[in-house]
Amino acid sequence: MTSPEDRGPEEQAGREPGQGPEDKPFHFTDKRKVDPEAGGPREGADAGSSAGGSAGDDAERDPLAGLDFEPSDEAGVDAAVLAAKAEAAEHLDALQRERASFTNYRNRSLRDQEAARTKGIEDVLTALLPVLDDIDRARQHGELSGPFAAIAEKLDASLEKFGIERYGKVGEEFDPTVHEALMHQADPEATATTVNLVIEPGYRIGDRVVRAARVSVVGPE
Repeated sequence: MTSPEDRGPEEQAGREPGQGPEDKPFHFTDKRKVDPEAGGPREGADAGSSAGGSAGDDAERDPLAGLDFEPSDEAGVDAAVLAAKAEAAEHLDALQRERASFTNYRNRSLRDQEAARTKGIEDVLTALLPVLDDIDRARQHGELSGPFAAIAEKLDASLEKFGIERYGKVGEEFDPTVHEALMHQADPEATATTVNLVIEPGYRIGDRVVRAARVSVVGPE
């Protein structure tokens, strides 16, 4: 046995050798409700059960009372998604409006271009009408031959290229929308009014009549 006098100052103070005065012995508390040696509940476990029962009652009254979590940000995310969808729908609607406006502008521009082109062709044709009439009269009298006949054929081909049509023939039925009757002859045997002489042929561009055919007609009295 070691006498108190033989123990060091650490042992006399209740400390292990090498343990400083500021170090304290380690202690722990067993808070388990079941005693592993006795195999039964520890003393004081009823209080925990009572507290657990109280907590259970609170959980029954408030389903969220026993849940240990923080509210998630799902609601905020859903609101952001809805706002983004609404903004995308607005941009899509604006884009569709701009596309429709551009389509209307393009179609209107094409119509204006076609109208301007037709008007230009009509102006040129109107300026050439006296020359075309002279060529037609020379053709009717057999005075158009040689190189002049070739030039006249090229001119007719050029007119057809731009959609210009010459019309008016003897024997066709008189139509006041495309013919201008300068003379009229009565025929008791005629059943309809027809063209018997083309004085000046008519010209049209598509459905637009530039000049009506000037003709002489024969028909019933």
